[in-house]
Amino acid sequence: MKFDIEYVEKLAKVLADNSLTEISLEDGEQAITLRKEVMALAAAPVPAAAPQTTAAPASAEQPAASAEPAKKGKPITSPMVGTFYSAPSPDAKPFVEVGQTISQGDVVCIVEAMKLMNEIEAECSGKIVEICVKDGQPVEFGQVLMYVE
Repeated sequence: MKFDIEYVEKLAKVLADNSLTEISLEDGEQAITLRKEVMALAAAPVPAAAPQTTAAPASAEQPAASAEPAKKGKPITSPMVGTFYSAPSPDAKPFVEVGQTISQGDVVCIVEAMKLMNEIEAECSGKIVEICVKDGQPVEFGQVLMYVE
């Protein structure tokens, strides 16, 4: 298979149309990877907190209080780009729910990548305090899926 410019343009369109951040293909000794940069949304609150802290002592306490819940425990992150699924099938019960206690090694969700269903296991034991992603939502590498306390 030879990668011509028309084929690469089609791959770029698939990348853009499906909200993907990366496509990789290999054929024998040839390989191609297309990547799209994604802006980090987590950086936005940091500059907003600094002006509030310098504005007045009363508002300095509020960002500290809002920074506390942002931690929420230990994050479970996505090890890959893909689609988040909270249950093994659409009609099945979710792997975990908020308030549920889990053990290290328990399957907490699935991330589908290139038609492969990858079970994501908990790296620690604890209680699920927040699930940050909706079922069927695309996720990025390193994106927080849920927090364990």
